[in-house]
Amino acid sequence: MSNRIPHFINGQQVLTEGRSSDVYNPSTGSVIRKLPLADDKTVQQAIDAAKAAFPAWRNTPPARRAQVMFRFKQLLEQNKDRIVRLISEEHGKTIEDATGELQRGIENVEYACAAPEILKGEYSRNVGPNIDGWSDFQPLGVVAGITPFNFPAMVPLWMYPLAIVCGNCFILKPSERDPSSALLVAELLQEAGLPKGVLNVVHGDKSAVDALLQAPEVKAISFVGSTPIAEYIYSEGNKRGKRVQALGGAKNHAVVLGDADLDNAVNALMGAAYGSCGERCMAISVAVAVGDAVADALIAKLTPKIRALKIGAGTELGLDMGPLVTKDAQNRVLGYIEDGVKAGAELIVDGRGLSVAGFENGFFVGGTLFDKVTPDMRIYREEIFGPVLCVVRVDSLEEAMRLINEHEYGNGTCLFTRDGEAARLFCDEIEVGMVGVNVPLPVPVAYHSFGGWKRSLFGDLHAYGPDGVRFYTKRKAITQRWPQRKTHEAAQFAFPSNG
Repeated sequence: MSNRIPHFINGQQVLTEGRSSDVYNPSTGSVIRKLPLADDKTVQQAIDAAKAAFPAWRNTPPARRAQVMFRFKQLLEQNKDRIVRLISEEHGKTIEDATGELQRGIENVEYACAAPEILKGEYSRNVGPNIDGWSDFQPLGVVAGITPFNFPAMVPLWMYPLAIVCGNCFILKPSERDPSSALLVAELLQEAGLPKGVLNVVHGDKSAVDALLQAPEVKAISFVGSTPIAEYIYSEGNKRGKRVQALGGAKNHAVVLGDADLDNAVNALMGAAYGSCGERCMAISVAVAVGDAVADALIAKLTPKIRALKIGAGTELGLDMGPLVTKDAQNRVLGYIEDGVKAGAELIVDGRGLSVAGFENGFFVGGTLFDKVTPDMRIYREEIFGPVLCVVRVDSLEEAMRLINEHEYGNGTCLFTRDGEAARLFCDEIEVGMVGVNVPLPVPVAYHSFGGWKRSLFGDLHAYGPDGVRFYTKRKAITQRWPQRKTHEAAQFAFPSNG
């Protein structure tokens, strides 16, 4: 791939002049590519291409749309190594983690391959005398997606495969921090036989986002990212009559009861807290230990494992963790660690000052563990988005649940226990959108839907799965009757019913 990253509009690479930003390799700290930032004209060019492609694509049979997705899935699998390498090179996550990300994205493509089934609607014969009724799902038109840096391949695949098989045309604005894998994946969809203009990719920052929000041709916007931006996009989109689904931040708790299999719980916490350097909206950042004995045992088992984490350049094999995505992200996480120390939390493992041989300029922070964190501390209240795990001590499951329910975020949570009664109570009463029992990252599979509660989601519908179909379509109900010939019926002034 060349040093300058193009937009992808109407089936062609488009390079623009003007403002640009740097794309870094976070393992080395060096600039590896330049990214042109779209102005209003470039965004409008993508909108025009999508709008022109829509009538023909809308009328393409769902089975033919699905055939494109079948070929797309095959190309994704054939080009896995190229995609994974780009993810790791620009994001910093390990090769193994990037591979898992891509596979979860492919599962959403597989769901989109079922377009004839998920779009077939409902039919009822003789809803009244010689009257048939049915409903179908019709596309919205031009729709857009704004995706985050932490899953540069997977989250776009949450959005546009389903939007496209539903008959829409899509504009993707990937993260400006690691856009190359998203661009490559979009080009593979074109190679799979997608008509020009049905999928377009424009790179940019807030200016591009605002251009999409303000464009009357864009009927819906899906967003995944931080809560302040999600709230902004939801508000601005609603003002302009757009359908908006905006997934925001998280502060995910794992509750550990005294009867839990502690070794399994600790291993699960290691992956959930430190995988992808903690840069996941489903990362576990708070372990709630029920009882001091549980907390002490957790600390004792976690400490040597955290200190033994294999950390290095993300493109190397066999690592547990790579760097954070940018220098700013590194500084922010270091600031949170300092803040936790000042607030009085007990720093058990300190990830500051980590230097990786041969990659001294990389954006690294080591695994960090705090004990005796309290709800008033900033490291508890706010999303750190880094390799920092906080242990909070409580006396009961009820206290743990109250702690979680009172938090402003409600994205994901989990409970480690062998007690079925406790698990049922937790699942019923916890005010969180995605819940795991002995599962630390309860991310729904592609044929369910992903989304949190409270300030983790703005909008009525979750991402992908059945909710994704509803988001990218509007239902039309049709009632039809063919009166018998040569019959004349009297006018009816009462509201029609079957009574």
